[in-house]
Amino acid sequence: MLNNFQDPGMSRQILQKLIPLAEKVARHLGRPAVLMEVCGTHTMAISRSGLKNMLAGYLELKSGPGCPVCVTDQKDIDKIIILARQPDVVVATFGDMVRVPGTNSSLERERANNAQVGIFYSPAEAVTFAARHPQKEVVFLGVGFETTIPAIALSVTAAKNQGLENYSIFSVHKLVPPVMKVLLGDPELRIDGLILPGHVCTITGRKTFDFIAAEFNIAAVIAGFELVDIVEAIYLLLKQVLNGRAETVNGYTRLVQEEGNIKAKNIMSEYFEPVDALWRGFGMVPQSGLGLRKVYSFYDAAIRFPVEAPESLPPKGCACGDVLKGKITPQGCPLFAKVCTPLQPVGPCMVSSEGACAAYYYE
Repeated sequence: MLNNFQDPGMSRQILQKLIPLAEKVARHLGRPAVLMEVCGTHTMAISRSGLKNMLAGYLELKSGPGCPVCVTDQKDIDKIIILARQPDVVVATFGDMVRVPGTNSSLERERANNAQVGIFYSPAEAVTFAARHPQKEVVFLGVGFETTIPAIALSVTAAKNQGLENYSIFSVHKLVPPVMKVLLGDPELRIDGLILPGHVCTITGRKTFDFIAAEFNIAAVIAGFELVDIVEAIYLLLKQVLNGRAETVNGYTRLVQEEGNIKAKNIMSEYFEPVDALWRGFGMVPQSGLGLRKVYSFYDAAIRFPVEAPESLPPKGCACGDVLKGKITPQGCPLFAKVCTPLQPVGPCMVSSEGACAAYYYE
C-alpha cells in the first residue's frame, strides 16, 4: 500500500492541479498564500522536494515549532549538561541532543571531558544498559512530542518489573496543542493554513486539533510524510483558503483516526501529567509539558538528582526562537550559513536533523 504513496507519478498528477490552484489563490488573496508546516520532518521533506521553487511567487511555506530538540529550552539544556557531570551518572540520549549548545558547554564537550553520555536508539535499550550496569545511574533524557512519550512511559514499567533502582527519566517532553494555541494567538503571525504532523496526530487523533478552526478560523490538514501526502495536504489547504473555509481535515487516514490511539493515550496518562514547560522562543507555556506522576516519582531524575543551572543565555545572535515561531525563515538569521553551519552549529535549529536551519542549509 505504501508504494502507492511513494509513486512520483501520483505527485506529478496532484502538482498539475496544485500549481494553477496556487496561482488562483494568490490572485484571490492579492498575495502569496502562507502555509506553515508544524513538523520538522515535513520541513526536511519539503526542502528536499523542490516544492518551494515550483510554487515561488504563489505560495510561501514557513516552519513551525515541530522540532523537539530545537524547542528544548536553554535552561533545560544547561541542567542536562550539569546532570552529566554528576558522578556515576550516565546520560542516555537520542543522538541529536549531544551537539546542542548550552550556555557554556554541550553534552558532546562533556563527553570529551570524560562525562558518561551514551547515545541510545530507544528507551528500552537504555533500560537494558541499566540492567547490565547496576553500579551506574542511567538517566534517560525524555525529549519529544506525543509520538515518543508512550515508549518512554513503558520503559518505567520495564525498569520496575526488573527491579532496577538505577534507571530514571529526565522529562522535557512537550505537547503540541498547547504551544499551537500560543503560536496562533500571536497577532504578528500571518498564516492561512497549517500542515499538521501525521505521527503526532496518530496518537492524539484528528479531533484534538479542531480548536485551530474553531478558535482561530485557520484551515489545517493532517499530513503523512511521503511527497504525495505533502502535496495533497497543500492542495486541500489551498482549496479551503480559496473557498473561505476553515476546518481540520484528516489527510492521513491510513494511520490517523478521529480519537487517535486510545491505548497509547492511556499509557501516557497513566505515567505522566501535564505541567507548565519552558519552550525555546516561547518562554513558559502552561500545561504544555509532561512530568512523571507522583506514584512514579522514584523514576523522576529531576527529583533524584536535583540540579540548578545558573543564568542561562541563548547563543549570541542566534534567531532559532524566531524561526520556531514562524516570524523569520532561517535565512533571516544573521548567523545562518556564515557563523552557523551543520559542522559548527551555533543553535539547535542547525543541529537537529529536524531543524529548519539544517533543512534550509542543504536546499
